[in-house]
Amino acid sequence: MEFHRGVKVWLRRFAMVVLVLFLAWVWVFLDARPAYGQEKTVNYAQTDLQDRDFSGLDLQGSVFAGADVRRANFHGANMRGSILTKAVFLQADLSGVDLTETFGDRVYFDEANLENAILVDAILSGSRFFDATITGADFTRAIIDRYQVKLMCDRAKGVNPVTGVETRVSLGCE
Repeated sequence: MEFHRGVKVWLRRFAMVVLVLFLAWVWVFLDARPAYGQEKTVNYAQTDLQDRDFSGLDLQGSVFAGADVRRANFHGANMRGSILTKAVFLQADLSGVDLTETFGDRVYFDEANLENAILVDAILSGSRFFDATITGADFTRAIIDRYQVKLMCDRAKGVNPVTGVETRVSLGCE
C-alpha cells in the first residue's frame, strides 16, 4: 500500500510540473513577437546587382552577402551595420558611403572608389582593396589584414571631411 501511495504522490507532482511547463510554453508562444534588427533592412544576398544605382539611399543594416555589385553606384549611401560577406564590389562607387560597423569579411573592393568613405569599426578581414581609391577614407579601428593595410598605406592620403581623420592615421601607417 505504502508503495502505491508513494507512486501516486510522485505522479501527481510530475503532472503538476509538466502542466506548469506546458502553460509557461503556451504563454511564451502566444506572447512571442518577431524580432527585427532594422526596419529598413533589405536582403540582397546572393543577387546580381551589377551597374545598379543605390546612390544616396538609406541601406542601413542591409545584407549584400555574396552579392555581385560590380560597377554599382553607392555614392553617399548610408550602409552602417551592413553585412557584405563575400560580396564583389569590383569598380563600385562607394565614395562618401558610411560603412561604420559593417561586417565585410572576404569582400572584393578591387578598383572601387572609397574616397571619403567611413569604415570606422568595420570588420574587413580577408577583404581585398587592390587599386581601390582610398583618399580621405576613415578606417579607424577597422579590422583589416596587415598585408592589405601595407598596400593601402603606399597610396593613403587625404582627410575624411566628416570625421576629420587622416586616412594614413586611421590605417596606422608609419
